[in-house]
Amino acid sequence: MVEFFEPLGLLDGPVGFAAIRDGLALPLQGGPLAFTLLRDGAGQWRALEDAPEALTRAPAPFARLERHRARPLVMGIVNCTPDSFSGDGLGDLHGAAIAQGVAMLEAGADLLDIGGESTRPGAEPVSHEEEIARILPVVRELARLAPVSLDTRNARTMAAGLEAGAAIINDVSALRHDGDALRVIAQARCPVVLMHARTTDPRTMQRDVAYADAALEVARFLEGRVATIERLGIPRSRIAVDPGIGFGKRVQDNLDVVTRLPLLASIGCTILVGASRKGFVGKVTGVEEAGRRVMGSVALALEAAARGAHVVRVHDVAATVQALKMQEAVRAGLEA
Repeated sequence: MVEFFEPLGLLDGPVGFAAIRDGLALPLQGGPLAFTLLRDGAGQWRALEDAPEALTRAPAPFARLERHRARPLVMGIVNCTPDSFSGDGLGDLHGAAIAQGVAMLEAGADLLDIGGESTRPGAEPVSHEEEIARILPVVRELARLAPVSLDTRNARTMAAGLEAGAAIINDVSALRHDGDALRVIAQARCPVVLMHARTTDPRTMQRDVAYADAALEVARFLEGRVATIERLGIPRSRIAVDPGIGFGKRVQDNLDVVTRLPLLASIGCTILVGASRKGFVGKVTGVEEAGRRVMGSVALALEAAARGAHVVRVHDVAATVQALKMQEAVRAGLEA
């Protein structure tokens, strides 16, 4: 079982490099961030030399995607659903979904995440046939242009999407919803994103939410799922973990998970954060309409980047890419 450590006192840019050089800090998963303090899962302060290798070693490139020097990869969201919470669902308008994906790539997205079933809190499930019909033409076309992740919790959809050209499976249930999902992943040996959610049913995920320590409980859950997948022969280099912002969490739980994101580094996997346009962004900022939560969402992407996220999953690609490039320039001490 992994012992969790929480890196604190994060530094970046030239100051971080200097602190590492002088033995005052260690790189967080290979950098560009450095940490100067270390606390264990019991809340006790530890010496930096107690840090496990997983905390300081850079994860292998996820899905063979080359990382940027000092900013996360950007995953653009293509919703082939008529009932997306974010207000941008395109249902079975395949041409519009393809055009949206192309525009995201032109705006700087590194990969695309295509989904055909809404998993927002309270959402009703759709049939496998409906989900597959929504996503298949879009996956086939966009997979020719960039790496495509398939956002699904259903094994039949996973198999169909992989055959159509998808390179990654992104499962909000962490492969718990469909009993055949583990078999599909094991046979395909494809990269997979495992997300934390309290339940596998969107209709019940927000009922009776309670955590003693949300960030640590999320981290322990994800480590358990990673260990399960690893036993099937899928190495950690092909697994990304997502703390599941907005999935079975209250506002303070979401904030706690983002603030303490470096806890996930102990798992030794790529860290993906998807907080774009989520309901808690609206609650914090006072913006009710999901499509108008751009600024709050971009701010969250920057905060995730400042805490070690390797991938951010977003609706508003152009705004996010611009903000991350600016952050990267400042970190490097360059003139904009």
